[in-house]
Amino acid sequence: METSIRYGGDTKALRIHAKEKFPIDSKTHMLVRGELDTRIGAPSYVSAVIRHFYPDLSASLGVGLQYDRHEKLRYTVRGKKTFPVTNDGLLTFNVKGQCDVDKEFRERKSRGAAEFSWSIFNFQRDQDVRIKVGYEVFDKSSISANQRKQLDPQC
Repeated sequence: METSIRYGGDTKALRIHAKEKFPIDSKTHMLVRGELDTRIGAPSYVSAVIRHFYPDLSASLGVGLQYDRHEKLRYTVRGKKTFPVTNDGLLTFNVKGQCDVDKEFRERKSRGAAEFSWSIFNFQRDQDVRIKVGYEVFDKSSISANQRKQLDPQC
């Protein structure tokens, strides 16, 4: 299980994030994530995603469900492409994107990110550290199905 401490985003509270991967086959796994908001003392986010890896492309694609205390249940599709910066692969540049839709398929939200990731193995005995620095873009204006029909006659 991987754990991390996060700060920022839509809340200014410290959050404890955990994720676990359950293998399905050599290139596919189920990823379960959860997040605890320490300010309110309750879970703020839970998701389950099936991810498939494409090693020849250094990329992955995932589909699944997520639940958060604001948006409730949503379907999600996410992708990630990794570009190695160093020959040993410990420093990488990652491009990520995600699109979520509500359970009625009426409203969608998109976001993307670009980040550098530095992996330090055995930082301490049996503990690895990953440091990420990047920029995340959020689609602040969600478009519902009715609004999209008015804006785009092809829908």
